[in-house]
Amino acid sequence: MNVHVLGSDVEARTLAIVGDLKGLEGPLLPILHEIQAEFGYVPQESLPVIARELNLSRAEVHGVVTFYHDYRDHPTGRHVLKLCRAEACQSMGGDALAERVKALLGIDFHQTTLDGAVTLEPVYCLGLCSCAPAAMLDGEVHGRVDAELAGELVAEARR
Repeated sequence: MNVHVLGSDVEARTLAIVGDLKGLEGPLLPILHEIQAEFGYVPQESLPVIARELNLSRAEVHGVVTFYHDYRDHPTGRHVLKLCRAEACQSMGGDALAERVKALLGIDFHQTTLDGAVTLEPVYCLGLCSCAPAAMLDGEVHGRVDAELAGELVAEARR
């Protein structure tokens, strides 16, 4: 993932990704996933290229990017820590867990630590309702997260 690219590089790399995937049935989501994998987020410069190549309006592409919570419009930290905010996790101490993690990191949701190590994001279900509260660090899901495990996850992300 290279988040330091010039606008023309973004456009060229986006065009290459779209070219590789536009033959798929329903190519927009796979294209957006690949662009985010490439850049770490979906750059605004990519949207008109995608729209033009798929014969969609910019509004349609923008609407998809903003509808799905997994797509980001800005770079993240080296690690992304997601905390489940759904009802099952909240009922099992998710609010206290969120406050603990925010305090440990010194940031709020949708923010990145000053050293660029960790971005904290809320999510609204990780599919571990029976193991609530749940968290995800860099794609790895953790259930029954208590204060101790939260501290371990934060320490791991800070490395």
